[in-house]
Amino acid sequence: MSRVGKVPVKILSGVKVDIKDSWVKVEGPKGKLSHKLPLGVAAKMEDGAVVLTRDDSLVKNASALHGLTRTLVHNMVHGVSVGFTKDLDIVGVGYRAAVKGNTLSLTVGYSHSIDYELPAGVTAKVENNTHLVVSGADKMVVGMVAAKIRSFRKPEPYQGKGIKYTNEHIIRKQGKAAGAK
Repeated sequence: MSRVGKVPVKILSGVKVDIKDSWVKVEGPKGKLSHKLPLGVAAKMEDGAVVLTRDDSLVKNASALHGLTRTLVHNMVHGVSVGFTKDLDIVGVGYRAAVKGNTLSLTVGYSHSIDYELPAGVTAKVENNTHLVVSGADKMVVGMVAAKIRSFRKPEPYQGKGIKYTNEHIIRKQGKAAGAK
């Protein structure tokens, strides 16, 4: 049995979980999320926790899906109660960001500013024009939005200019040696 899959998912206070017809629906103060359980994995409520079980006779890779599904349900419970965040730093002279309603405006060295429409359920907050915090209830969507924002100007290895994750370390290159003979 999967080590990750057999651990029950504890339901945090203020979170409501509904399991019907292979759908797990989670509702909390930060929003609502749902996930369709794959074939071979079943969920049930026991003692204030969600317990996931698998049936190996239905699907060949049920053991792999068991741990994955448990982690997805845990992320849903955590997301609707606490939420997830990704921090990004904008490095470069004149590089900055601003949020106008649901649109993120980035000035990152192009001849025009980039306006990125944030998807539903995701918010962005700009601090000091160069520090960006992306937050939301769905971990996967928050990560994808942060990766999309980073892709507008990936950090370059010579001067380190670009958009990078706060905890990301950019390996620097030396550049050309002047007057090499």
